[in-house]
Amino acid sequence: MVIGSEFNLTFVFSKSYFKAMILNKVKFTNPNNDEFYKELRRRVNQYFKENNISRYANANMVLKSIFMISLYLVPFILILTVLESNLLIVLMWILMGFGMSGIGLSIMHDANHGAYSKNKLINVIMGKMIWLVGGSDVNWRIQHNVLHHTFTNVDEMDEDIDTGVIMRFSPNQDLKKLHKFQHIYAWFFYGLMTIMWATSKDYAQYMRYKKKDLLKTQNISGSKFLMTLIITKTIYLGLTLVLPMVFGSMAWWGTLLCFLLMHFIAGLTLAGIFQPAHVVPTSSFEIANTSGEIELDWAANQLLNTANFAPKARIFSWYVGGLNYQIEHHLFPNICHVHYRKISSIVRDTAFEYNLPYYSYKTFYDALSGHAKMLHRLGTEKDAPALH
Repeated sequence: MVIGSEFNLTFVFSKSYFKAMILNKVKFTNPNNDEFYKELRRRVNQYFKENNISRYANANMVLKSIFMISLYLVPFILILTVLESNLLIVLMWILMGFGMSGIGLSIMHDANHGAYSKNKLINVIMGKMIWLVGGSDVNWRIQHNVLHHTFTNVDEMDEDIDTGVIMRFSPNQDLKKLHKFQHIYAWFFYGLMTIMWATSKDYAQYMRYKKKDLLKTQNISGSKFLMTLIITKTIYLGLTLVLPMVFGSMAWWGTLLCFLLMHFIAGLTLAGIFQPAHVVPTSSFEIANTSGEIELDWAANQLLNTANFAPKARIFSWYVGGLNYQIEHHLFPNICHVHYRKISSIVRDTAFEYNLPYYSYKTFYDALSGHAKMLHRLGTEKDAPALH
């Protein structure tokens, strides 16, 4: 949250974060690195003030938003209207897959963090762009903002590393026989991410979050949220799947396969960006003790469980919404991603000054390779110490 002027970038837990911490009775207790984060905030505040720039979106971000939305909507309109070649129609669905992931990475992500605009209404509108790709902004904020950002890689708190029995994303989770192959089959399941959003996952999360009383963090009642889910999912599937079946020139079964292909591309792209940032060999995977305490401070936990990648790949970074700078994003989620590259040197130098790590892979391939190696180790090694 921003306190005071636009340049005061002090990050404190919002009401959503605070309620989640109280409800789950888990907290960070070691204040040893408090000075690091105070100094880092001061230096980042100073950067924005000295350069007289806003922490929110700039003109380039607006142009990017137009591009990503067009990459999704223009091919869809062409499918419904003029295209008759099956090959071109398949190509349009592929482009829509990249447009879908682009919207998720570059638009709705910042908006749902309140980082797109200082105008709250614009953040709300842009945050609901997730409806266009079959997701729920409410569930996303609970899973991502409240749980993942507060308790990054903390078992039984961060749902991003809790996928049930199919995957083992933490050395503190039970090792199953099937996990020995997870470094192979994980990529297929990653591709199912957004199709699960559009069908079953949001309903399962609704029931879970309602039971845990987490819907209160978003100031929405269970009945209102359920109705919103039903309406938005029905409209999404009707527009994106049924309309092309009715008005498009491709056979219905071909349209269904293309719809699934679009989602597979989007899911694989999104997972390919987020997973190598946290499930990597450098991650520490903290657990709370019996008193619900994590013996770290919040900022140190972010540095220990987050990694950057491909910092010099400018075009790649543009497409993925600056999320190759995951460290900067986790320490300052209320700053628009267009500023991450500029403040990364401040974050790195300050971390080293306070004897804290700053993990960064040189290329995206290195990050994916590190993630694959970690999946293999988690699938074959039971004891956590072997992973550090």
